[in-house]
Amino acid sequence: MWLDRDRVLGVADPHAREARLSCGAAAFNLVICLRSNGLATVVRMIPDPAEPDLLAVIRLDGNQAAQQAERELAGAVFRRHTNRRPFLEREVSPASRAALKSAALQEGGQVEYLDASGRYSTVTSLVRRAESLQANDPAFQAEAAFWTRRKADSPDGVPMIAAGPPPYTPRAVSMRASHANQDLPPREFEQEPLLAAVLTRDHGPHAEVRAGMALQRVLLTATAEGLATSFLSQPFESPQTRGALDQAFHGVGQPHTLLRIGYGYPTRLTARRAVDDVLIRQASPDVPAK
Repeated sequence: MWLDRDRVLGVADPHAREARLSCGAAAFNLVICLRSNGLATVVRMIPDPAEPDLLAVIRLDGNQAAQQAERELAGAVFRRHTNRRPFLEREVSPASRAALKSAALQEGGQVEYLDASGRYSTVTSLVRRAESLQANDPAFQAEAAFWTRRKADSPDGVPMIAAGPPPYTPRAVSMRASHANQDLPPREFEQEPLLAAVLTRDHGPHAEVRAGMALQRVLLTATAEGLATSFLSQPFESPQTRGALDQAFHGVGQPHTLLRIGYGYPTRLTARRAVDDVLIRQASPDVPAK
């Protein structure tokens, strides 16, 4: 699995941190689908220091009996999507919260619920500050406009059908204003949504790929549990807030993303890129191709 530099966001993600998270998530999708079909896998992350954009090598390692949990996660791959619309004012059950924490741990990650850690007000304040900074950044707005508000069948970016409505009144956090569908009537978002940080103990490119795999297991588990999820990426994408966000989790781990979790109404799935668009060419058994 190679990093696609043409799709790295130069303003929001200049160091390709979020791109590596995405690639880690894609790697987990591949691994879980293989395992659900009875194929064992071995994953090596960033195996060649001379090729930093080679993020992972996934090898088949014989046959193994597929577990029911693996089949459920593999089935969720084709249903999982981001829900940017308001969630219901309904608490996520302790059992579901525990399932998401367990999912992250299985991939070497960690889920930290902000309401339980006392970081809720600190982090939500950083989200709002980053949102304000980005709203007044022409370069950020231009980049966001390029990747959002696309047609429904666009395989890239965020199509308008996936955008949520503008918030009726300000809340602790809301979806990005630049991603809102202004053609929809304003609606009330949940007062205090359940927020969770996905962390790893270490940091750097290797940790970012691993965090992406942990993140995807969490998201697929949430889908299997009937939960809706969306991202709060604003404080990661603003230099003025990223350091404060890292400091908020000092001694706990390296935060990689923030999730909004709850129960929502079904929304339309978005298009995906064709396999031929992401498959470069077959690699030899020992030397990855690019």
